[in-house]
Amino acid sequence: MKFRLGKDKYDTRRGQVMIITVLVLGGAILSATTIAGLLMLYQIRQTTDIANSGKAIYAADAGIEWSLYNWFCTISGKGVCDIGKPIFTNKADFQVTTICTTFGGETLTPCRPTDDPYAVTFRSVGTGGNSTRALGLSF
Repeated sequence: MKFRLGKDKYDTRRGQVMIITVLVLGGAILSATTIAGLLMLYQIRQTTDIANSGKAIYAADAGIEWSLYNWFCTISGKGVCDIGKPIFTNKADFQVTTICTTFGGETLTPCRPTDDPYAVTFRSVGTGGNSTRALGLSF
């Protein structure tokens, strides 16, 4: 049996164009759905980060309030009023750094209200999930 090139029933290249067309269209559809899925993933991730950002900012605010209470309670003459760091039920947390500066510009370490510093700065960094937010207060 001989195979001839031409337009008869023995031509083996007749379906080649159809196969290439199906592969190209399938690849284009696969690329479009992959990009759409990736964009949806970013939108969902951003939505969950908004909640974590809220947790972080409120934790940082609580850190500032906690520091202010401890600072002014000590100044009022009641002694050291450290009430202890609060624990949040939503698993947020904060870290507070207190920086005191003297009239000469020196930084006091450790910083206590009884040192009567010229300037005091509280820096509170709140974390909630994967988000971190910082607040500062100087007086």
